Parts: sequence; C-alpha cells; structure tokens
Amino acid sequence: MRTDCKTIEKRKAKNELFLSCSVIKCAILLLTFLSSVFYHAQSGPDFSILADKAFQKLYQNPDNCISYTQSLLISDQNTEHKMILQNIISQAYAMKGDYVQSVTTSAQQNDSERKNLSYFMQLFSDYNLADQYQNLDLYNQSGEIISRLLSDSKLLKNDSPKSKITVAKLYQLQAINSAIIRNFDTAFANLSKSDQYIDLHNEENRMISIENKIFRASYLLRQNKYIDAKKILDLVISDIERSPDQPFLSALANENLSRYYFLNGNYKTALAHLEKGLSEIEDLPYNNLKLKIYESLAKTNFALHNDIKYHQYNKLYTELRSKLDSNQKEGIRYIVKLVETYQNNNLEFQKQNESRKLWILTFIILAVITALVIYFFLEKNKNKDLKKQLYFFEKQKLRALSAPLKTDHVETGKENRIDLNSEKDTHKISKEKEKEILQKLNEWEQSHRYLNRNMSLSSLSAQMGVNTKYLSEVINTSKGKNFNGYINELRINHIAHLLKTDSSFLHYKVSYLAEFSGFSSHSAFTTVFKSVTGMSPNVYIQEITKNKAL
Repeated sequence: MRTDCKTIEKRKAKNELFLSCSVIKCAILLLTFLSSVFYHAQSGPDFSILADKAFQKLYQNPDNCISYTQSLLISDQNTEHKMILQNIISQAYAMKGDYVQSVTTSAQQNDSERKNLSYFMQLFSDYNLADQYQNLDLYNQSGEIISRLLSDSKLLKNDSPKSKITVAKLYQLQAINSAIIRNFDTAFANLSKSDQYIDLHNEENRMISIENKIFRASYLLRQNKYIDAKKILDLVISDIERSPDQPFLSALANENLSRYYFLNGNYKTALAHLEKGLSEIEDLPYNNLKLKIYESLAKTNFALHNDIKYHQYNKLYTELRSKLDSNQKEGIRYIVKLVETYQNNNLEFQKQNESRKLWILTFIILAVITALVIYFFLEKNKNKDLKKQLYFFEKQKLRALSAPLKTDHVETGKENRIDLNSEKDTHKISKEKEKEILQKLNEWEQSHRYLNRNMSLSSLSAQMGVNTKYLSEVINTSKGKNFNGYINELRINHIAHLLKTDSSFLHYKVSYLAEFSGFSSHSAFTTVFKSVTGMSPNVYIQEITKNKAL
C-alpha cells in the first residue's frame, strides 16, 4: 500500500514537473510568436524583395514604377533604403526623358543624412552622380567618377549582393562610355567584367545581364560583325518571350535586330521588328527608346520608298527629339548647380579628416570675396568717373572676345588667329591644357555627336567639362576656323564618307542628307557642302554613281 502511495506521489510530482515545463514552453512559444508578429508589423516584407520588385517595374512601365516606389519611400524611414529607392525613381524619369526631374530626385538626400551613411552607400551616392552625367551625355565626367570607384579594391572585393550589382552596373556604364568613343575592345572587356558580378539571384541581376547582351550585340553590329550580333539577339528575344511583361527589353532587342536586317538590305524584315518593338512600348513613356525607333522607322520606310510613313515617323522623331533636347539642356543646367554639392560630399566621404580644412578654406575665400565686393562698392561710390571708365573697358573687352566669332571662317582664319594671339597675352592657356582639350576633341569627333542639330559651343564645353573660352581658342588655333566652320566641316566630311562607302545613302533625298548631318535646312547644307567639297551634293552623288558604274 505504501509502495503504491509512493508511486502515485512520484507520478504526481512528475506530472507537475511536466506541466510546469509545458507551461514554460508555451510561454516561450507565445512570446516568440508575439515578437514575430510585432517585428513584422514594424518592418514588413524584406526590403530587398520590395526594391527588386520596384526595379522590375522600371522595365515594365516607368509611371507605375514611380508610383509604386514613391509609396515605399513614404513608409520607409531608413536613409540607405531611401537612397536606393530614389535612384530607381530617378532612372524611371530618365527613361521617360524627364532629365530635370531625374536629377532633382537623385539629389533629394540632404547633407545631414549623408554624413551617417555606410561606406558602401557613400560609394552608391557617387554611382548615382555618374549615372546622371551619362543620362545627360556628359560621358567624360561620368567616366572619371566610374574609373575612381572601380579603382577601389575594397568595393571590388565586397561579396554582398548590393555591392556586386552596383559594381556590375558601374562596369556596364563604363562599357557604354568606351563605346561612345568607338573603343569597342575596352567596351567588351567592361561588359565581361560586369557579367562576372551578376549572380542572377533576382530580377535586377537578370535584367542587367540581358542589357549587357543587347549592348554587346549592338557593338558587334557597329563593328560589322553581323552574324555574331544576330546570334546574341535571337537568344535574347527567345529568353524575353519566355518571360512575360518585359516591354522595354523586348523593344530594345527588336530595335537592334532591325538594324541587322537593315544593314543587310532586308528592309521589310527590319520594318517588322521595328513595328513589333514599337507595339511593345507605344503606350508607355519610354521616350528615349521611342526616339531611336522613330528614327529607324523613318529611315527604313524611306528605303522602302514609303513616303507617307517616312514623313509620319520623321515628324514624330523631330518633335520628340526637340522635346528631349530641351529637357536635356535644362537637366545640364540643373546638375551644374548641384555638382559643387556632390563634389563636397565626395571629398567628405573620401577624406573626412580634410573636410574641416575644406570648410575653413571655403569660409576664408568667401570672406575675401565679400571684402573685395565691399571694397569695390565703396570705391565705386567714391568715384563715379572711375565707374564710367570701368564700364567702358568692360564693353571693349566683350567686343574683343566676340569679334572673332562674327567673322567669316573661310576668309578670316588669319585674322582669328591674330585676335586670339592678342587675347593670349592676358588669358594664356598651358600646353598641357591645350593637349588635353585636343584629345577630348579627337574623342568627340570619333563619337559622331557633332551630327546632333542642337550641338553648340556651350553644350560641347559642358560635355567636355572645359571652359568655353579655352575650347573656342583651341578650335580657332588648331583647326584654323571658328566653331561653326569646324563642326560644319566635320558634318560634311562624315556625310561625304557615307555617300562613298554606303550605297543606300546615294538614293536619299538631299533634304534627308541635310537633316541626317545635323543641318537645320536644305539650303544651308548645300551651301556648306559646296564650300567644303567644291561641288553641290547632287553633282557629288552623280560623280560617285558614275565611278561605281565603271
């Protein structure tokens, strides 16, 4: 009986212990559950998933991407997350051709927030600036930033996903910069390096990989390696067709494939791919890509002698080109205002110990400038006669600077040089600077960007990052003519070369050749053409045709 009681008591104690343990376990599980619920209520889904979805929408519809990403931006207070989201929104605006809004969005982060950024995110800030420069065709400035970033071994050795995809994008941007100056070997090398940092674990990686393939095919076409380019584009289009809702990449791939068929004289197939590409984005605001497709459609319909379609697409191209050029100019003006702030931020993150000296130096310079301004105004009020003389000399100086540009470049080349030599007395340019400008001019000539109708001395100086006066001086002294004469001769030489080497151009109207060369009118093109070649465009075409017949 006692044994039974002891057994019962042991069982009772055992059950109570088991019950206590169960209660403790339940309590722990309950706390874990509540903590999990609380945590998810605070943080929501993983940010990388949300950001990847935003990036995916970038290639589906820029407007939807902007709306979706802005909703994430409102609810996310993490500074680094906000920078990544703002970069996606900025890219969406750039795809639309709204460069001012793109630059504005990219520059929204304030200085107090940037000071607390991690090392990687400070590098990411520089990547944003390089991206903006490239959107605005300021390739030299973009290339300088990218070269500096890619020389940082710490970034290249970082295995985190966000670091690797950023490096992949940097190499992609640098490949584009290299291709602009027709350095295709370097462009291919950079694309290969970009591919090495892509692991395809999300949509962003996959889309950058597809873009790299399309760019590689595009550069092969420009090297006349048509078969290799077509193989890549066929595989890309096949891959895109298996994954629905990728209008941008589909349109981009079809536009490039159309060029393959056009260059091989198969204009009907080229037209079919262009129309397919346009149908993908016709209702979407991918204005930069639309511009390329409109231009190719006009050119292809012209080759097919479909004048109605040619004029239709040529009008769409001209109107959109004017709109985008205007917005790009505004974007350049805006980024010039912001570039000093970016440079200060870059210096702060690279050399934080130097930042205090920089601010002190800036303060001293501002103090000196302020003192000089005060002194100037005091002296100005003391002597009104001096004020009149100063005004007179300033006007004379402006006349002297502008006089060389008003003379005819054919007959007054010597006079231009004499004027510039006298100007050099007060504004000497070093041999090193002159050599640097000549190198940039050579690269610019190779890029054929002088065919842009809106190209001007000021826009060229902005693209090169060179003082306008220095650029004008180097052009006058080294080229023996002013800027207008220089760029017009480049255009005429380019179209004359195409007429000799590409027989399809022999069938184009002179008005199209004028527009293709960047001239504003048929008459201006004819006048300059005759001054450069010694014959009119029609006579020149007839001579080439006769020689080919022989």
